[in-house]
Amino acid sequence: MTRVLVVEDDPQLVRALVINLQARQYGVDAAPDGATALRLAAARQPDVVLLDLGLPDMDGVDIIRGLRGWTRVPIMVLSARQGSEEKVAALDAGADDYITKPFSMDELLARLRAAVRRTEDTPLVPEASLFETAGFSIDLLAKKVVRDGRDVRLTPTEWHLLEILVTNPGRLVTQKQLLQEVWGVSQSTKTNYLRVYMAQLRRKLETDPSHPRYLITEPGMGYRFEG
Repeated sequence: MTRVLVVEDDPQLVRALVINLQARQYGVDAAPDGATALRLAAARQPDVVLLDLGLPDMDGVDIIRGLRGWTRVPIMVLSARQGSEEKVAALDAGADDYITKPFSMDELLARLRAAVRRTEDTPLVPEASLFETAGFSIDLLAKKVVRDGRDVRLTPTEWHLLEILVTNPGRLVTQKQLLQEVWGVSQSTKTNYLRVYMAQLRRKLETDPSHPRYLITEPGMGYRFEG
């Protein structure tokens, strides 16, 4: 059974989420604050975390950082904060998705399924599983990136994007292909997702993110990896 940790202090929303998730055979734990969330995450090992940013005891971004210190579990932010700065802060901290309240339950469930699918899918490993560049190395088998002798911490979504590009070296991978592969068919027009996540990857991997050497944009078409 897929376990979902709901971190939300609005009891009505928690009730709606629990009812909808349990009706679809998800196991659900609920936490009304950050401290409880971190304790339950360690004890219950959820498959997905649904996280409100505005909690009574700590900011949701701090919870994301706390979780990312030891787990790559998909984190989906549910927040009334609509500003791009808040979204970028949550994504930079390690969130995998950001859903603005109020939201459609159908959309939330679709994105939840996509998050679970990304963690369950095990892509076929190509003949070459180790990619070396002058700036960093990527080990597909170990799911590990090393830059300047240090491990680079990537979220599951960042890793999935990088994996697709690296296994198609020198080839243009279209925006639509990436969106469908990583986020699902329903999100195939959300090119802003790609821009945010590619910017994050460049900040983590490129020496000069504004003039990338490896993660190249083909304007209006897609992206390619130059090894």
